[in-house]
Amino acid sequence: MAHPLLTVVIAAFLWAANPPAPVPSTAGAHFVGSKQCESCHSETYASWRQTRMANVVQDPKLHPEAVLGDFTHPDPNVTFTLDQVAFTYGSRWKQRYFTLIGDDYYVLPAQWDITKKKWLPYHVADGTDWWTAYYPSDNMQRPTGPLCDGCHSVNYNITTKKVTEWNVGCEKCHGPGSEHVAHPTKTNIVNPARLDVVRANDTCIQCHSQGRPNGNPIFNASGVAKYYDWPVGYLPGQRLADIWSFEEHKLGTTDFYYWPDGTAHKNRMQGNDFVQSLMAHRDIRCSDCHNVHSAKHPSNLVDEGNDLCMNCHMHRFVAGPGTTQTISEHTHHAANSRASECTACHMPKIQVTIPGTFVAAHTFKFISPKMTQQFNMPNACNQCHQDKDAAWSLKQLATWQSVSPWSLQ
Repeated sequence: MAHPLLTVVIAAFLWAANPPAPVPSTAGAHFVGSKQCESCHSETYASWRQTRMANVVQDPKLHPEAVLGDFTHPDPNVTFTLDQVAFTYGSRWKQRYFTLIGDDYYVLPAQWDITKKKWLPYHVADGTDWWTAYYPSDNMQRPTGPLCDGCHSVNYNITTKKVTEWNVGCEKCHGPGSEHVAHPTKTNIVNPARLDVVRANDTCIQCHSQGRPNGNPIFNASGVAKYYDWPVGYLPGQRLADIWSFEEHKLGTTDFYYWPDGTAHKNRMQGNDFVQSLMAHRDIRCSDCHNVHSAKHPSNLVDEGNDLCMNCHMHRFVAGPGTTQTISEHTHHAANSRASECTACHMPKIQVTIPGTFVAAHTFKFISPKMTQQFNMPNACNQCHQDKDAAWSLKQLATWQSVSPWSLQ
């Protein structure tokens, strides 16, 4: 195994030999839509078209197959008809429904729980998310333009309320592409893979984070000011922190955003989690694990199961099963069990995406049962051992002789 200092020296040498490319200039370019990318990038385009990124928002009149909710049986939560639905949103955990009134979209008051196949009410309660203080409580007075559409589209114009295209198209991550389409070079299009690690990850964090613009409220060209829940004006290649601030950690308390240890409490906060992680401090990129051009694996992952993690955390490295351990020796569970999946301990599903459905944390830290005792927050062990309590889990951890007891507290 390489000496840690040698590893750092090698990494520094490689960075010096291959420093991030200068941020390409897209000044003067305008958005043209993903279809313009197909002729040169046909394979990537075809793969991307199959992803949820490309299909999260659908017009049910054009894509009736996108409707997952049961509109054939009456339900007290459903006070609207399918004819009123202009867009469906979501296809994995939940599906919500947008209606068009004038030139604004609004979220209708019921959502479909895809896993449990049932209707649930949809309403953001006053005092939960920050923006509820600036909008009436009625769903039909909370337009999705300032609250949602900037992340569900490319080039949402806050004055005209028009978009270049709905969904996460090519230019959402690569910037306006007219110059590149006319004269394809590396210098007139943003490629996140060639940016420095901060700007590269910012292309994902722009939507996968909870926060607010630094300039709220924001005035449009007509002089109308609104509070926005997405980073208005951000373009790939810029530093997101110049435009956007994360919600503040309130350590020791549970709120709409965070668990007491600072781990995100809800979905769409992968960025808030990730920047706290050792992975981020070691310059890991979102794209090291996720390929947004591919739907081959769930969550656009580049590999499945432990194979993804072991691409880097192989037996030669300390940050893994160790030099001689098997997976089961590292996890103290059967090799093919759920508990021997890296994500079971390091990415527990503790973040709410819809009531009763949770997604994985992205701090990659082990959340000990001690945190449950101290702060009444979920821990990694009792995610599986739901018939036991935190005290039982701590007793089990105390028997693990091959792991430092200090790392399990």
